Amino acid sequence: MSAVAHDESPYAPPAEVPDNMADLAHGHGFWSTYVFSQDAKWIGLQYGCTALAVGLVGMVLSLLMRVQLGFPGVTSIVNPSNYLQFVSMHGLIMVVYLLTALFLGGFGNYLIPLMIGARDMVFPKMNMLSYWLYVVAVVLLMVSFFLPGGATGGGWTLYPPAVILEGTPGAGAGLIMTLVSLAIFVVGFTMGGLNFVATILQARTRGMTLLRLPLSIWGIFTATVLALLAFPALFVAAIMMMMDLTMGTSFFMPAIVSKGQQLAYNGGSPILYQHLFWYFGHPEVYIVALPAFGIVSDLIAVNARKAIFGYRMMIWAILIIGLLSFMVWAHHMFVSGMNVYFGFFFATTTLFIAIPTALKVYNWVLTLWRGDIHFTVPMLFAIGFVFSFVNGGLSGLFLGNAPADVPLAHTMFVVAHFHMVMAVSPVLVLFGAIYHWYPKITGRFLNDTLGKIHFWITFVGTYCIFFPMHYMGYLGVPRRYYAFDNMQYIPDSMHALNAFISLSAFAVALVQLVFVYNMFVSRKNGKPAGSNPWRATTLEWQTEHTPPTHGNFGANLPVVYRWAYDYSVPGAQEDFLPQNQPPAGVAPENHGQGTMLLDLINGRAMAAPAEPAASAGHH
Repeated sequence: MSAVAHDESPYAPPAEVPDNMADLAHGHGFWSTYVFSQDAKWIGLQYGCTALAVGLVGMVLSLLMRVQLGFPGVTSIVNPSNYLQFVSMHGLIMVVYLLTALFLGGFGNYLIPLMIGARDMVFPKMNMLSYWLYVVAVVLLMVSFFLPGGATGGGWTLYPPAVILEGTPGAGAGLIMTLVSLAIFVVGFTMGGLNFVATILQARTRGMTLLRLPLSIWGIFTATVLALLAFPALFVAAIMMMMDLTMGTSFFMPAIVSKGQQLAYNGGSPILYQHLFWYFGHPEVYIVALPAFGIVSDLIAVNARKAIFGYRMMIWAILIIGLLSFMVWAHHMFVSGMNVYFGFFFATTTLFIAIPTALKVYNWVLTLWRGDIHFTVPMLFAIGFVFSFVNGGLSGLFLGNAPADVPLAHTMFVVAHFHMVMAVSPVLVLFGAIYHWYPKITGRFLNDTLGKIHFWITFVGTYCIFFPMHYMGYLGVPRRYYAFDNMQYIPDSMHALNAFISLSAFAVALVQLVFVYNMFVSRKNGKPAGSNPWRATTLEWQTEHTPPTHGNFGANLPVVYRWAYDYSVPGAQEDFLPQNQPPAGVAPENHGQGTMLLDLINGRAMAAPAEPAASAGHH
């Protein structure tokens, strides 16, 4: 049988922009190479390490909460005030400063130039500035813990008027520092996001059309566009709240009496803040989820040794999910007293967004169907993600329906759903991605045995934590409560269940230390991986050096002849065809020498002149 590859072409269009290595920003000395580096790969690693470090802080906060809930009064470290602060800061850290920063800042910076065949980001200096603004935002957030009154305790959503009023923990300096941190984070991300969009659209190598991009890049690209449109709402809300807090304005503060005294506020709307926050907040779910969808698609295709099922359908699903994510935000506000027809609209759009999401799940399952599945550690995490995301999505159908959401909105059911979708699922993808690309970053494998121990305890442990919370929500157990004393409707079994959940959380936390140990030890002692250990097709695995050097691809950029998913092509010598491998009968092209065309009729090759090699792609 002859080899018939999808989207295979013997022709790559001429270069549009000269490929000049001299244009790259080269580090000269320690500070410009490792601290203020303009190399996207190093910036990605900086983002990743910083995000993981701040994520460990968020994990410690969650453990302190679990100590109190599982074993009330066992420690004096946690009291009612700082419990609320731990809840608030845990949510902000994990959603914004860990997941968003690691998926887009970390993997986005490292993978985009490598996977599209570019030397670097198109604006490397702005890329460096975006990272350091992120560092400033993280430092300011951490400083808020040590200010008078401590960090904000008004919940991670920062709802006014409660978050501003005296009596709420951290209502003064801690809240101001948090709002400044969020504003700086948005500014830094906007720099990086514009860089991502410009690089993907303008810096693709020859032959890398949009419909040859790996789905990881499609997910990161679409999530970046969503963030550029959604984060301004968060930025505006943070600035307006700071003005209410410090300048006496009343954007969000209505006329209100506190401790018997009429406050100076008048005419503000707390509901306006909720609309601004959730206009950012629900797209934020997909700012995290879409890169995860793309990465999982690539992990499954590589480890099933099979082309992704429905590639174009997957792209359309990503784009439609991104569009619909701006039409569902108010399903978080069913309990705010909205008009019933307004609620019906948002309940309906919530059901609609489940359709393209379900299509992606079907395509993952059909990719696995009759594939040559290799149960590597990245594949285990990818499959674990599919299970967790489906389970979290099913519970979301309850909360997206107004009559069911109203009684469940303030219960542990919401904690269970939110964590299954926005914590367990994306974190499983992050781990899978780290195990997958660690050999490219370091040239060595992570320890496989430790990786499987890490996966199974994490996967089973997170189910032990969050599955019981659905039941607790149906019992009416409220969320964000420090203690459940004198609540007669809560049975004693709930207290035993809380203890079980806390023990499960401690086990999951401990196994993350195994992961950290594995990363550090494998850097020097891991098994050598070679240049393409997973036998993958995408361009990051076709670099001359592993780890890739500055400029990524040596003297000449690769030329792309096919899509990213040519696995198990009938008649091919190998079970994968790299994107830069030309069709049979076409000589591999030196990027600067000209475009080779195969004359199938006469059996002779013709050289079509090409302009100098480019870092910009075919459009």
